[in-house]
Amino acid sequence: MALALYQPGLGYYANDSVKFGALPGGGSDFVTAPELSRWFGRTLGCQVAQALAATGCSEVWEFGAGSGALARQILTQLDAMGHGEVRYRIVDLSGTLRARQQQALAAFGDRVRWVDRLPQQLEGVIVGNEVLDAMPVQLLQRRGGTWFERGVALRDGAFAWEDRPTALRPPFEIEGPHDYLTEIHPQAEAFVRTLAERWTRGAAFFIDYGFPESEYYHPQRHMGTLVCHRSHQVDHDPLVEVGRKDITAHVNFTGIALAAQDAGLPVLGYTSQGRFLINAGLIELAGELPVAERANLAKLVNEHEMGELFKVLAFAPAASAEGWVPLGFTAGDRTHTL
Repeated sequence: MALALYQPGLGYYANDSVKFGALPGGGSDFVTAPELSRWFGRTLGCQVAQALAATGCSEVWEFGAGSGALARQILTQLDAMGHGEVRYRIVDLSGTLRARQQQALAAFGDRVRWVDRLPQQLEGVIVGNEVLDAMPVQLLQRRGGTWFERGVALRDGAFAWEDRPTALRPPFEIEGPHDYLTEIHPQAEAFVRTLAERWTRGAAFFIDYGFPESEYYHPQRHMGTLVCHRSHQVDHDPLVEVGRKDITAHVNFTGIALAAQDAGLPVLGYTSQGRFLINAGLIELAGELPVAERANLAKLVNEHEMGELFKVLAFAPAASAEGWVPLGFTAGDRTHTL
């Protein structure tokens, strides 16, 4: 998965394909919330502004900035709220996406800068939209009561699955004797631990599709969550067209929250994207909109669209976690479900 997504020049996020867009006609493979509606990032910008004030920071750090649409929306909202001094830093492994981001954000000049790795020390408000799901996972399969790690082999010039017995286990006991395929997320959890080592002040908001552990490893979810996206179609075979399509797995938000907490980053809140956006002022901010825009806005919050499948998890260094509640979690917080 790491090679298929990030190998320089060949991996999906390291080549020059379009990737992000609302319709397949433009060559895109999937749409994210910032492409769907500008009010997604504008509302997140309200949350970012509150977090900057509460933690005494003046920088925003975005991981995996995609097309640059989210950064543009957040900065536009910060400017509208009188925060034109806030600096914006983007950490992105993709050189081709960086060029697209630079074009999208040219109007903000030197306020926006790019780095290609996590610095040794940082402070600021962190945002990541659909970042954790793109971090490589490990596949585990229970077959005939025995657990195997599923890897990739090369046979007769073609990729094929190969299973080997393993001591690795899902973090949640899978009830029943049936065969079961799932994922574990050591890289995403390691990312959070590394962040904790270097991050001194601020707050982080990660938005992605996923579940708490009890739902992620439910006995009925026996085929796992790993899927591929190309031309706005979903398929389940990452071994074909390698490097030409996205590979992704849902996020185990319990695992991410525990990794943060164990590393000294208290959890500030966890809820659905729909609830988070409404709490943070989406309806009031957007106001009266044309019909087409209202339809896209509804997709962000409706339970049968993105509103329930996508979740928001926030955490912060201990020194920045006390004395305030992020706007997005003022009602309907679900931290107790993690």
